[in-house]
Amino acid sequence: MQTRRIGNLQVSPIGMGCMGFSHGYGPVPDEQDSIASIRAAYEHGCTLFDTAESYGEEMFYSGHNEQLVGKALKPFRDKISLATKFHISEDEADTGQDLSQTIHRHIKHSLKNLDTDHVDIYYLHRVNEMVPLDDVAAVMGSLIDEGLIREWGLSQVSADTLAGIHADHPLAAVQNIYSMVERDAEEDVIPYCLDHDMALVAFSPTSSGLLAGSLTIDSRYEGDDVRRFIPQLSPENFVANQPLLDLLHRVAGRKGATVAQISLAWMLRKYPNVVPIPGSRKLSHILENLDSWQVTFTDDEFSKLDQAISNLPVHGHRGQVETQQHSFGDNWASKAGTRK
Repeated sequence: MQTRRIGNLQVSPIGMGCMGFSHGYGPVPDEQDSIASIRAAYEHGCTLFDTAESYGEEMFYSGHNEQLVGKALKPFRDKISLATKFHISEDEADTGQDLSQTIHRHIKHSLKNLDTDHVDIYYLHRVNEMVPLDDVAAVMGSLIDEGLIREWGLSQVSADTLAGIHADHPLAAVQNIYSMVERDAEEDVIPYCLDHDMALVAFSPTSSGLLAGSLTIDSRYEGDDVRRFIPQLSPENFVANQPLLDLLHRVAGRKGATVAQISLAWMLRKYPNVVPIPGSRKLSHILENLDSWQVTFTDDEFSKLDQAISNLPVHGHRGQVETQQHSFGDNWASKAGTRK
């Protein structure tokens, strides 16, 4: 298995998004089953695990996911890269608190939850427009100097935002949405990252299951299940996107692979700096996703697949730029149009 680089870190080509073990996709799995699944992913070769302070059973800030991930990774913590994310809340920005103290409070709370002395990648989990990003970057640099984090990154930002910060405060990664049906990152973010030695960590790389072939138009989502809000999963868009799913099924059949594996192998082949972090909870799907790094394309196969995807319109669009003031949960409906 080859590795990919995020800053000074060497990680598996495919990582593991762990949010679903705590919220976002229906009832939370049994803790011991979740821990067993995370450990099985490591045994299968995964060395990048992603969580956030805000992932929890009561939706936000319970620390459930960090605590769970920390327990699961404890036996082999020194052999993997661990990523987590933090928010600067509106209240924290409004009260004029010392930014360094605020961010130090967040990282120390995460370190306690994760039962570790450092985080390998620390992301600002959506930009708060009330807080100067240069100031955040300066504090992140101090966390690196203190040994509390090894690398830092941003999430759901544009290339302009990256360019505005990277020269003075080098970033190792940007974690943006990226998949066959969310390709905004190809326009400027991925090219910028390639030019500036930065990784694109792709969340929702199978569009919450759409590109895994595991959902149907009759699938229903309740409670805090984020799939209620995924534009491509609305009944009308699901039907309209069927030609893409049909294409993936045909290619998967020819390659002896699954639809999910084709989706992930496509982005691995397309860009050497992309590291997808699918968030499956079912063990068989987790291992299936990780095996995508074994699916290869000839030059001709890849060229035809990539061209065929580019020729198909995508119905439903979330977009890669989100701030705490303009988040997915607030504005997803306004983006549910059609694009190519």
